[in-house]
Amino acid sequence: MQTLSNKLSRQEKTRNDKLIEIVEEIERLEENIRRLKIEFDIYFNGGLKVPPHKSRARIEARIMRINGDRTLSFANRYKLNAIMSRYTSFKQLWRRKLKANGDDVY
Repeated sequence: MQTLSNKLSRQEKTRNDKLIEIVEEIERLEENIRRLKIEFDIYFNGGLKVPPHKSRARIEARIMRINGDRTLSFANRYKLNAIMSRYTSFKQLWRRKLKANGDDVY
């Protein structure tokens, strides 16, 4: 019987570790979006010569990876959707500004 409880406790620990990892990944995504917003602000104010398209591509890849995870809880899914909504609004704003400046629109 001891083996069964150990196996169940290991499974529970693995599940909890995965949940903690997902929460940390969502928090990192939120921080990276904040940094990307700052990079675009610097670009539009003349501090950078090229828009930060590589950072944007990395964030979009991370969003797709997290969004594809089927083990997200409802709370994590809700937070991720809120972050994705905010990112989409930033992306539309940046696209309009790039178009107004005559830069390449991504």
